[in-house]
Amino acid sequence: MRLLMVGDVVGQPGRAALSQLLPELRSTLRLDYIIVNGENAAAGRGLTEQTAKEIFRAGADVITSGNHIFDVREFVSSLDHDWPVLRPANYPPGTPGRGVWRIDNLVVLNLMGRTFMPMPLDDPFRTADALLNEVSVDSIVVVDFHAEATSEKQAISWYLNGRVAAVVGTHTHTPTADARVLPGGTAMVTDLGMVGARDSIIGDDVEAVLERFLTSMPTRLPVAKGPEVSFNSVLIEVDDITRRATHIERVDRECLIR
Repeated sequence: MRLLMVGDVVGQPGRAALSQLLPELRSTLRLDYIIVNGENAAAGRGLTEQTAKEIFRAGADVITSGNHIFDVREFVSSLDHDWPVLRPANYPPGTPGRGVWRIDNLVVLNLMGRTFMPMPLDDPFRTADALLNEVSVDSIVVVDFHAEATSEKQAISWYLNGRVAAVVGTHTHTPTADARVLPGGTAMVTDLGMVGARDSIIGDDVEAVLERFLTSMPTRLPVAKGPEVSFNSVLIEVDDITRRATHIERVDRECLIR
């Protein structure tokens, strides 16, 4: 199985880059599935039904998310639709949506960290334990772990080593250079990065972010426009028999959006 896991999509520039790059990447990399973190896809914060459908049309098979998934109030009820849009599974019971999705023998699990995050959730380590107990033994499991602290991302990768095919970090929008396969056959990378305007600060307008740092005022942070867009992802190869990763490599591109 060949999977592409794509970093946080930021606003219209990110969505445009997906539409431009994913069809070609699916063909040239011979991809079986594409998993995209879309929690910043709607104007930089959250999702809407329209932006989610746009990501699926571009070629995504599953959309994962994180701490911004509830930012668009009108979208919250859409999380209960029967479609592959996930929110972190360690939100408390009764929260709208789901944190796990299965396609054939692929299981995508979405979790969120607690260190330095705005709202502490249930323990992601023990949530992962409970969910893995419910997964059939023939499943290939990959995890999007949406978290701030690099140590927490690496810790859960080692905690799940040998039990899942991959753990990839999202949230910081900054790609890391530590992609590797752990000894137990779990591919990991601390952060995928983003799909967003290259000349930006984590996808947002440079001047607006600088103003916030210089004045400490809660200024609005609009999405940077591009047209140059950075596209960050990793390609993961998984052995269909052992259900463990055999290879992981960064797939990073830059494109001009039309």
